[in-house]
Amino acid sequence: MTFSHTTNKEKHVPLTAIIHDWMRQLIDVPLQLQDAVAQYRSPLNVQSLVPFAENVGAFKSVFEKYELQHRIYFARKANKCISYAMHAAELGEGLDTASFEELAQCLEAGIDPAQLISTAAVKSSRLLELAVEHHVTIIIDNLDELDLLEKVVQRTGKNANISLRVGGFEVNGTTLHTRFGFSLTEAQKLILDHIAHHPMLSYVGLHFHLNGYSIPERAAAIGQCIELIDALQEQNVQTLHLDIGGGYLVNYLNDQSEWEYFHSELKKAILEGRQELTYRNDPLGMVKIENKLYGEPKVYPYYNEVNKDGFLEKILISHVDGYDAPIYQLLRDRKIEVRIEPGRSLLDQTGMTVARVAFRKHDAAGNLLVGLEMNRTQMKSSSADFLLDPIHLPQQIEEAADLSSKEQSVLGYLVGAYCLEQEFILLRKIKFNGVPAVGDLMVFVNTAGYMMHFFESQAHQFALAENVFYTEKAFSIDR
Repeated sequence: MTFSHTTNKEKHVPLTAIIHDWMRQLIDVPLQLQDAVAQYRSPLNVQSLVPFAENVGAFKSVFEKYELQHRIYFARKANKCISYAMHAAELGEGLDTASFEELAQCLEAGIDPAQLISTAAVKSSRLLELAVEHHVTIIIDNLDELDLLEKVVQRTGKNANISLRVGGFEVNGTTLHTRFGFSLTEAQKLILDHIAHHPMLSYVGLHFHLNGYSIPERAAAIGQCIELIDALQEQNVQTLHLDIGGGYLVNYLNDQSEWEYFHSELKKAILEGRQELTYRNDPLGMVKIENKLYGEPKVYPYYNEVNKDGFLEKILISHVDGYDAPIYQLLRDRKIEVRIEPGRSLLDQTGMTVARVAFRKHDAAGNLLVGLEMNRTQMKSSSADFLLDPIHLPQQIEEAADLSSKEQSVLGYLVGAYCLEQEFILLRKIKFNGVPAVGDLMVFVNTAGYMMHFFESQAHQFALAENVFYTEKAFSIDR
């Protein structure tokens, strides 16, 4: 079987991932990975708690620098492994649970209920009963949810701590759109007229989560929450904490110029100014009308100079309208505990997905397709495509050395196991240093945050990927 090699006309556009030392060790000496895939099947999610603890420590250092009361609540929805939840608790932090199952798993694992909150978008009686039984703080989003909670506390005879989710913040004369929470005016009236006088409900704080990654918008939201906190305090209603949500940018790439070049070349390709970068020139969410492009690719911003703890610090040192002091001082002076709910940013560099090559073939247009023993839901998020170069690990070390010496490369696409024309693991065209052989491995790095589990499914009755953790040259199943 023969496959065409890359031509000079078809210039590759790399997106080179940052790779943590623990992953690099396995990639550089791949025999352990090959043995693990043989034991646990393909695909396999390989993870480590070392970067998780490093990320927690980085966020804590910012809070400590500005002498703020704080707690970090790991957003469990970003990755289903209970090992991360348990480690967050062991580090003295908390868990943001988004379903009955997530909360129940944490309680069954022995995590202190004081370290748990329930933010589920839909809260059933079953979930509220569990939270109330264990005195888990509940984030209230709407009046129907509050009404259901009141029925639960009356039926069980147990009190509940609640935070109110707020939204609709004003920024530069525009209301930030959200489908979640109460307006600040509604929240103030509800707290003062109802919750503060309720015999079985205790108001403990405010919560918000903004879409997008704007630091000025986050700062404005905090400033407006502080105004509400002050107004409540004037009526002798104390706010113990302000939860400012998640969404702390992660930086995946070594080189900003690669990110900028990819965007410019993608647009050029869609406008047919160069050979395609994506399968059948998929615009990744952009719209082409009469040879003009509208919008931007609907993908995560993979390169971010300001990220994770640096992103948080930028928010805390911001100034907001109506106050002379920076945000951290406003919160510190009021003795408000600052809570955050990072998911992706705590999982940065903690995991990789490994899949085995099953076949090579050409499609009707002559494109090289490399089939993997996995399906697209096993590495999928809300982003239009995962934009990091995968790493090809040949099954035979001698074969890898031979390919490297010849420097023969091919371009092609990675496809999965679902019986669909659109079953592509990545839409982006990938450069391989030599044609992958059946049995070789493909490694996708930094996939633990939202990629592994958020949309995984079992169509065709395929088994879900196994989750293992790597420690001291050994693999163990997620506890």
